[in-house]
Amino acid sequence: MKKLLWVWIPASALVLACALLWQVAFTAPSFDPQPLPSNLIAQSSIEGRVLARHAPSADLQPLADAFEAQQRPAYCGVASTVIVLNALRRTRLAQSGVIGDWLTTLRVTLGGMTLDELGRLLARHGVAVEVVHADAQTLDGFRSRLRDNLGRSGDYVLVNYQRSALGQRSGGHISPVAAYSEASDRFLVLDVAAHRYPAVWVRSADLWAAVHTVDPASGLTRGFVVVREGRAHHALSAEPASP
Repeated sequence: MKKLLWVWIPASALVLACALLWQVAFTAPSFDPQPLPSNLIAQSSIEGRVLARHAPSADLQPLADAFEAQQRPAYCGVASTVIVLNALRRTRLAQSGVIGDWLTTLRVTLGGMTLDELGRLLARHGVAVEVVHADAQTLDGFRSRLRDNLGRSGDYVLVNYQRSALGQRSGGHISPVAAYSEASDRFLVLDVAAHRYPAVWVRSADLWAAVHTVDPASGLTRGFVVVREGRAHHALSAEPASP
């Protein structure tokens, strides 16, 4: 009887742990607003609205029209993919169907995705993709690439950054960039984890520091992805970084 009891207890604990993991990973994130660090400016604030008025962008309105929050805790890359594809094509692609096969869906649901995995996911949808790791850029190059992108229509940029480098809670994250304020040298990041943080204006040096971090899942620096219509490809712009 004791032997059966010792077998049953670990088995039941395993079942409970799996059920809790399933609940956390597959359930839509609950509303959990976090305090905004003083170095970030909420888009909805008075200062944020003033910055927007003086920061013309070809991308802000299409991205705002296509914006949707991530539907699972680790779906920041999925939500960002859906936003840019819908902004490019004016379609209504859903997060539930963007990945395709169930095994990849399960892996992304449990662990999110790296910068290169984000690039490959986008390329599978027939768009031209350029993946740029941060160690292939300087701050000035990073600022120039994103600013130029935001000044023309037909292409979009997603950033992969470390939240804690901005003073926010949790780890790696992916979201679209929608505008640039020349006067304040800030980028507007449309945070797809809307249950936790609003869209924010981030100083370019701070955003650069956040993308210039190593993703432990890949051993490579984070960075950004440029997406446009065109022949589907997945161009890598850096050699692997040392872990």
